Amino acid sequence: MTYQELINSWSTFSKEIQVFTQELGLKELALECDHTALRVNSNQSADLLRHEFAKVGNIISDNIINGRPILIIELNTPLMMGNTSIECVELPYPSDKMYPKEGWEHIELVLDCGATDCDELTHALLEKAPQLAAVIAGETEIKVKMSSPKGDKERLANPTIAFKKNGLCIKVHSQSIKAVIASEAE
Repeated sequence: MTYQELINSWSTFSKEIQVFTQELGLKELALECDHTALRVNSNQSADLLRHEFAKVGNIISDNIINGRPILIIELNTPLMMGNTSIECVELPYPSDKMYPKEGWEHIELVLDCGATDCDELTHALLEKAPQLAAVIAGETEIKVKMSSPKGDKERLANPTIAFKKNGLCIKVHSQSIKAVIASEAE
């Protein structure tokens, strides 16, 4: 997986993720998309991408999360997803899990609600998007995973709800990635 391969695949991923966003009814909420993330299966690929992304942006976070390095790169020129500008890319180093497909994997949307756990985030999301009740209840083909990943230095709770379907993932969380990174410096 190279930087150029990622850039070449962005248009397809962007269109597919926009369709999924519409299907979930999240497009109407106009949530901030604070970053996109990719998946690689080797440290060699991650190192190569780290080097290539450093040429087109700045690494604003290099943190250990769930036992592995995860970088956040603020791009000099944001990626565009329709009319949405995405300033940051998350580059996780691989875990023990092998991904069936390397490349773009998810986007993360911010529901600025101050939620500190998954129950609060779910309640806030369902208030704004009640059509997601059946999805969250597991009554559709869309898989839902709730988690509260935390970096070694983070002081800000950031619960996450992930919606997955056909190799695509949209995550909703309560804090922007830049706010989480800022909490590390406190």
